[in-house]
Amino acid sequence: MTEQSKSGLLLTRVFNAPRELVFKVWTDPEHFGKWWGPQGFSLDVIRMDVRPGGMFLGCQKSPDGTQAMWGKFVYQEVIVPEKLVFIQSFSDENGNTVRAPFNAHWPLEIINIITLEEADGKTTLTMQGGPVNATAEEQAAFDEMAPMVKQGFGGTFDQLAEYLKSQQ
Repeated sequence: MTEQSKSGLLLTRVFNAPRELVFKVWTDPEHFGKWWGPQGFSLDVIRMDVRPGGMFLGCQKSPDGTQAMWGKFVYQEVIVPEKLVFIQSFSDENGNTVRAPFNAHWPLEIINIITLEEADGKTTLTMQGGPVNATAEEQAAFDEMAPMVKQGFGGTFDQLAEYLKSQQ
């Protein structure tokens, strides 16, 4: 069992879409690559095996194509259509965990716990996350960048909201 840090992120967003659809676009490679990531970046989904122990592997590319960053999720828990738990890491093209290119002290592993609750045809997504088994330096790097991480997820969730509109 991995140890989750005591500090981390807590994000909540309401989407105007049924829970089953929100879950589907988080777990289907045909959908996930069309909305995940920073605005303007593209995502090539190489692998997406959404089950405990399964892995997502993808490559994000900058708008001009000059930068590429690989990342992976290792799924810990999958409860259709209400919960996803995964460990997120930067990786190489083979799925080996690597240090983040932007900060030598960024945590190697970050847990994300996503829960989906539906009411009146809308879905409330709650995302909790934080470093796993982090050193003090890694935790400090995460805490320092937390406002930018929140802002980044805000943009990603804006893209998800737009994408969900196109799927209904």
